[in-house]
Amino acid sequence: MQLSKREYELSEREFEIIRDLVMSKTGIVINSNKRELIYSRLSKRIRTLGLAGFGQYIQLLDGGNNRDEMVAFVNAITTNLTAFFREGHHFDYLRSKAIPELKRHNAGSRKIRVWSAGCSTGEEPYSLAMTFADELGFETWDWKILATDIDTDVLATANSRVYSEERVTGINSDKLHKWFRRGTGRNQGMVQVSKRLNEHIAFRQLNLIQPWPIKTKFDIIFCRNVVIYFDLPTQKRIFEGYAEHLTDDGLLFIGHSESLFKVTDRFESIGNTVYRKR
Repeated sequence: MQLSKREYELSEREFEIIRDLVMSKTGIVINSNKRELIYSRLSKRIRTLGLAGFGQYIQLLDGGNNRDEMVAFVNAITTNLTAFFREGHHFDYLRSKAIPELKRHNAGSRKIRVWSAGCSTGEEPYSLAMTFADELGFETWDWKILATDIDTDVLATANSRVYSEERVTGINSDKLHKWFRRGTGRNQGMVQVSKRLNEHIAFRQLNLIQPWPIKTKFDIIFCRNVVIYFDLPTQKRIFEGYAEHLTDDGLLFIGHSESLFKVTDRFESIGNTVYRKR
């Protein structure tokens, strides 16, 4: 079956090839009900490149020597849905339990390391940074956040620190005044996150299904609404990797639609989608 009345045709075989390529490059499982999404996102690339259709685009990707387009392909496919202080109960848990516990446990080193995996356009790591800055300040504690994503476009947005005012409507006025600067003139309608927060975050490109060049042990890992796009064997490998990269008793925060049940036994539940390494 082929799409009709469209700028390009996407045959069943072409869809299968793209689906397999997405799986091999990102680990994301694309079901048949995502056909419209695939068409919508990749037709823009085909139009931009001046190609005749999906067949030519697949040939371009299959050439193996067009790294830039493979990056654009991955960026087009990956979904980036996020918000500041999304799933607010996690940040409540940080303030009320996790950070006070870390202050006691890490009193000697006064060092805390956090990983935001699948950080998208940066709202999650900046929310983490605001929380740690409010609770610990900048002078007496050494806290840093690694923020990773497979999509280089969203990482560039995150590192720019610039967002539309609509993106921060849910943040209370005290935090807005403290951590954001409103744009003026041609930047009206935009806000910029404090550079001081950005200095405590390292934004890096990382594909979770490939080897991780990370040696750090983290006290906390946030990986929310990311693994739902992976099949079960990939989920098992990722959570095993998180367990290896967490300190003893380190914490893992996952998304509201996710579960570790029958996926891994390396963690125990201690809260609403909050887990501690066993």
